Amino acid sequence: MAELAYMQVARVCNQKCVFCSNPANGRVITWKEAESLVDRFAKKGFAGLILTGGEPTLFKELPRLISYAIEKGLPPRLITNGQRTAEKGFLASLAKAGLQHIHVSVHSASAAMQAGLSQNRASLANIQRTLDIAAKLGLRVDINTTICKRNAGELHVLVAWLMERWPRLKHFVWNNLDPLMNRASLDPSLVPKLRDLEVSLHLAMTMLDASGRTFRVDRVPLCFMAEFPHRSTETRKLVKEEDRSIYFLDQKGLQSQNKHFWTYAKGKPCRSCSLEPVCAGLYQLDVYYSAAELCPSFLSPDAVRRSILEDEEG
Repeated sequence: MAELAYMQVARVCNQKCVFCSNPANGRVITWKEAESLVDRFAKKGFAGLILTGGEPTLFKELPRLISYAIEKGLPPRLITNGQRTAEKGFLASLAKAGLQHIHVSVHSASAAMQAGLSQNRASLANIQRTLDIAAKLGLRVDINTTICKRNAGELHVLVAWLMERWPRLKHFVWNNLDPLMNRASLDPSLVPKLRDLEVSLHLAMTMLDASGRTFRVDRVPLCFMAEFPHRSTETRKLVKEEDRSIYFLDQKGLQSQNKHFWTYAKGKPCRSCSLEPVCAGLYQLDVYYSAAELCPSFLSPDAVRRSILEDEEG
């Protein structure tokens, strides 16, 4: 199974997203730290390395780190907000170092909405340039979207626009808002109800599935995943018993996460749900998200397990 390691390389950023889960704290990894972590992850046999932040493109030695990870047998990926990668020659320099796979964070097809969420008026224009440049360079690009109250009803609109404009996009990831211990905790109005995202997420998943594309959904219980419970990030990790390591540039430091990390609280409706054995439950149950929205599902958990274990995409 393709277990990946994660490394924050810069907790500085050129945007100030209203829901940021890892806000800027001024820390940037040293080369000695980065080299040591790559060596450690390689020794543990991880299949790849995801470079994240903050905004990892602000780490000055990023091309060197990409090359070093490849040398150590850890194919790197980059999670970026698509701002610096829009600059002439920058993404090409990373590709020259060996980078082949990036994740671009985009939260709306509306320039005004994207600007409001990122607090950067040029955000969507830069993302479009990044996607155009990546296409010319032949890079694999995945799309990451954070779901919040403001964009919960337009997820399918974003997917339709991205698929039409950049048909080579093949994989999408939705992260339902994590309001704990980050900027979103300062503004509870950003937290969506599960009903806010239900219809739009279903439309988006259906569109991607019909087109042969793949996707993952984080922090959404299986009763809101319709016929796609096998696309839940947590469920896949529970079924495959995946571990991962994450290095945070804050007091958490290096963290190891096993299958128990992917289980949240469960409400009364979960007791009669057939998918309870493979569902992570509801993140921040009755703190930020309400158990009253949960409802039992009667799909086969064995069918979900089979779908995950037989999935060649991993």
